[in-house]
Amino acid sequence: MTKAAPTKSRDGQHMTVVHDRLRTAILRGEIPAGTVTSQAALATELDVGRTPLREALRMLQREGLVVSEPNRRVRIAELSSDDAEELYIMRISLEAVAIRITVPTLTSDDFANLEGYQAQMDHYMRVDDLRGMRAPHHAFHQVLVAAAGPRVSDMIAQLFDHAERYRLQFGATARRVWEQRRVEHRAIVDAAAAGDPDLTALRLAEHYVRTAALVFESLDPEHDLGRLRTTIRAVAPGAEKKLTLS
Repeated sequence: MTKAAPTKSRDGQHMTVVHDRLRTAILRGEIPAGTVTSQAALATELDVGRTPLREALRMLQREGLVVSEPNRRVRIAELSSDDAEELYIMRISLEAVAIRITVPTLTSDDFANLEGYQAQMDHYMRVDDLRGMRAPHHAFHQVLVAAAGPRVSDMIAQLFDHAERYRLQFGATARRVWEQRRVEHRAIVDAAAAGDPDLTALRLAEHYVRTAALVFESLDPEHDLGRLRTTIRAVAPGAEKKLTLS
């Protein structure tokens, strides 16, 4: 079957290109959360046509990144403690299963790639390039869930992107915490290399829980994380201890 070409609007611009540009701007915080603007202003700012912009906004609304307002106004979805908790509930529960499926299938090439991605992450953090660090970070985690299948991997990738908004906004990718993140990545790979799916899932959950703890420390330290604790106990018992920063 021939792959369908990107949807093209009357003014000759690809809707998928407009979608990707706008989505990236939102995820990187270039358009801050909570921003309210008009479709006309966005079209001018991004130098894109109205038709592909409307189509792109519909896709982003389904993804939960934008909210439609009256009179063709657009609001960038705000960051909230409830949303962040639900995001980590989904990430931890889905990836804890996916990594258990994937660990027994990992090959020497996979481990070589994981080592390479870790080295790339270290490099980008040394030069304080968070945008550069994003690609190997994403690839690292995708290797560890690939055997769960493309639908699962695609959902995990989307959740990774949504979590990026919180990590960047609340300092969970800052250099001051990188050494701990690096140690956690190393522990995940070591557990996978030992052929222990349950330990790998635990190390992954601990990694995400520590990141969530950093986010909530700044976002809403009084937020009740009961739902997240229940999730962690179900899929990676013991990792919930990392919700307390020390």
